[in-house]
Amino acid sequence: MARRGLREELVVAAVQQFHTYGYNGAGVKDITDAAGAPKGSFYNHFPSKEALAVVALERYGTGRGLDALTDASVDPLVRLREHFEFLRDEHLDLGFSRGCLIGTFATDIADHSDTIREAVRVSLERWSEALTTALAQARAAGLLDVALDPATTARFLLNAWEGTLISSRTERSAKAFRPFFDLVFGVLLR
Repeated sequence: MARRGLREELVVAAVQQFHTYGYNGAGVKDITDAAGAPKGSFYNHFPSKEALAVVALERYGTGRGLDALTDASVDPLVRLREHFEFLRDEHLDLGFSRGCLIGTFATDIADHSDTIREAVRVSLERWSEALTTALAQARAAGLLDVALDPATTARFLLNAWEGTLISSRTERSAKAFRPFFDLVFGVLLR
C-alpha cells in the first residue's frame, strides 16, 4: 500500500490532535510530530494553523455518517436512531476523552476566528440539513407529528446532542445518553 502524501498525513494528524486537545491545545509542532513531518514542511501545505483547522473540521465532518441520514432505502426514524447510536458508541469507545470536534471548535476558538466560526457554522448546517432530510421524510411518511417542523427539530436535536456530549464528558459516564435517547426517540420522535 502506498504511503499517504505529507499533506494527507498532516490533515489526519490535525484531526486527531484537535479532537484530543482542542485548537488551542494542539500546536503546529504537535501536529507535525504526530504526522512524522518536520515542522518547516507544514507551511508548504497550509498557510496557517487556522487554515489546517478548517480542513480538519471538514474531514471530521465526513466521518459523521451524514450520508446514511439521507439513505431513503432505510426507515427515516431508524436512520436517525442509528446515527446517534453510532456517535454515542464512538464517544464510548474513546472513553469520554473527546467530544465533538465541531462543538469543541465552537466553544474553543469561534469567538476569536471568523474563519473557524464560519467553518463551524457550515459544519452544523450540513449536519442539520442531513437531519432535516430524514425528519422531513419521516413526516411525509406519517411517522412524525406534523406539528414538528423538520428544520427546527433538527436544530433541537443538534443542540441536545452537543449538551449530552458535554454532560457525558463531565461525568465520565454513559448515563447522560439515556435522557437524550429516552426523550428523543421515546417521546419526540415516536
